[in-house]
Amino acid sequence: MQTNFSLAQLAEPAVRESESILRKCVHCGFCTATCPTFVLLGDELDSPRGRIYLIKDMLENGKPANDEVVRHVDRCLSCLSCMTTCPSGVNYMHLVDHARAHIEETYSRPLMDRALRGLLAWLLPHPNRFRFALLGAAMARPFAGLFGDALGGRVKAMLSLAPKQLPARSPLEKPGTHDAAGPRKLRVAMLAGCAQKALAPSINDATIRLLTRHNVEVVVPKEAGCCGALTHHMGKEEAAMESARANIDAWAALEEQEGGLDAVVINASGCGTTVKDYGFLLREDKAYAEKAARIAAKAKDITELLTDLDLPESSAGDGLRVTYHSACSMQHGQKIKSLPQALLRKAGFAVKDVPEGHLCCGSAGTYNMLQPKIATRLRDRKLANIAKTAPEVIAAGNLGCITQIASGSGVPVVHTVELLDWATGGPKPEALETV
Repeated sequence: MQTNFSLAQLAEPAVRESESILRKCVHCGFCTATCPTFVLLGDELDSPRGRIYLIKDMLENGKPANDEVVRHVDRCLSCLSCMTTCPSGVNYMHLVDHARAHIEETYSRPLMDRALRGLLAWLLPHPNRFRFALLGAAMARPFAGLFGDALGGRVKAMLSLAPKQLPARSPLEKPGTHDAAGPRKLRVAMLAGCAQKALAPSINDATIRLLTRHNVEVVVPKEAGCCGALTHHMGKEEAAMESARANIDAWAALEEQEGGLDAVVINASGCGTTVKDYGFLLREDKAYAEKAARIAAKAKDITELLTDLDLPESSAGDGLRVTYHSACSMQHGQKIKSLPQALLRKAGFAVKDVPEGHLCCGSAGTYNMLQPKIATRLRDRKLANIAKTAPEVIAAGNLGCITQIASGSGVPVVHTVELLDWATGGPKPEALETV
């Protein structure tokens, strides 16, 4: 793609990076075939290629974002399926993130839209605030239908996604060190996350039990929190960078302690995609660039770490039919395509993949709250494909996907690590008590 940025524009690091990304695009359109919004809506501007044209025009001409750009960029799920398909190596993720930051800086959203996005950015990265909000949402949930199309159906969507009953706090939730059961093989930091701590503490519990049982020391530093993905994908760059720096400082401090730090283990693939990108996000920060790249290189999804540990084969899964949904952030963001399924099969489960598995379920961080109509159509399409596999259980490696799929499914939906924990001596996941 030919570009016409001025030298003054290219002096800006973000613009310089976006210009190099734009020049790789050859207009081939392969991305349109795998883009969920284009598949649903059939609008060229709701495809990666169409959004690239809009973003190029906006950035190249130094224009503030307008209604058209915002509408189509907001509809992007950041599922990154286009990056898997692209033959030219266009880093659409970095380009659309830059566009979102530009939108946040130059575009004035309607008051209620601005207030809702601000509320989500204030609540979700903070587990205690979020837990308090969920208590209110649980009480209001039975009345979700009364809100109809208020705020474009967003209020109804948020209440419908809230759990009927808030899970109890986990005794393992507090920061600290969890010792290996036997001679220590590895010492890792675990990202405890934010929304996951409130919505599904059982995922972190299963991760800690599984790793310590296999002689891995797990450290949860008090200073580490949200990975920054939620605010980053809303264009709130400074908030996202603050989260990233706090995590980097917390994990880098562990490197200096006795035992060092072998890995940063992450059990939410959306978070993993962002943490693995810390080196890029903080590349211009002289105080953090080197530390960020070093920490990013140590980030591993839980399934990557478990594969390295070479868990023994087991028949504990007893042939239970598990349909594995691969989160977009897992298969497209981190390029982890077969490890989770292999681990589940090794544990004795009968694993099926989802037809049309490359298409997003519609969760995408805050997307199912901010774009509920498109998100619901994608969820229903995903559920129809899952039903073709006749599962007894659905597994996924990302809380957002688990929540989204469970909101429309009568089949239990659990995290991959919960099944692996159960198959290697841990408790049966609560969602499977009726299976």
